[in-house]
Amino acid sequence: MRHIISILMENESGALSRVAGLFSARGYNIESLSVAPTNDATLSRLTLVTHGDDQIIEQIIKQLNKLIDVVKVQDMHEAPHIERELMLIKLQAVGPNREEVYRLAEIFRGQIIDVNDTSYIIQVTGPGHKLDAFIEALGAIPVIEVVRSGALGISRGARGMSI
Repeated sequence: MRHIISILMENESGALSRVAGLFSARGYNIESLSVAPTNDATLSRLTLVTHGDDQIIEQIIKQLNKLIDVVKVQDMHEAPHIERELMLIKLQAVGPNREEVYRLAEIFRGQIIDVNDTSYIIQVTGPGHKLDAFIEALGAIPVIEVVRSGALGISRGARGMSI
């Protein structure tokens, strides 16, 4: 089962390496990983997506909590949350494809952020399945390049993940 794990950790050099090393040493796969500073300059928030049954995820969380740089760990699967991903996609847009690409971007609430004679770059945000659906809807329209951020998640409601 897919899990989004949010980790609040000290904004120190080597902290990300220790988290990635924990996954590597135990043979767990990281599907996506995103890390950035928080509103507190001493802390960073790392969001990663991994797969595993409840027992594996429980073990991962226990091991993460043992790391000295980790302040707090939250499995987003346990509570209502909002998930978003960012995708930048460069598409060949010539002839009749130009209008079709424009139409699909509107349907998926994407933004065309770069235009030239032969291609469009479109920004699409949303849950991962929406981004997958956009790519599938393109059909025969040639995709030149795709860049995806990986999932980010935040719990719903008034309570945050701060310490």
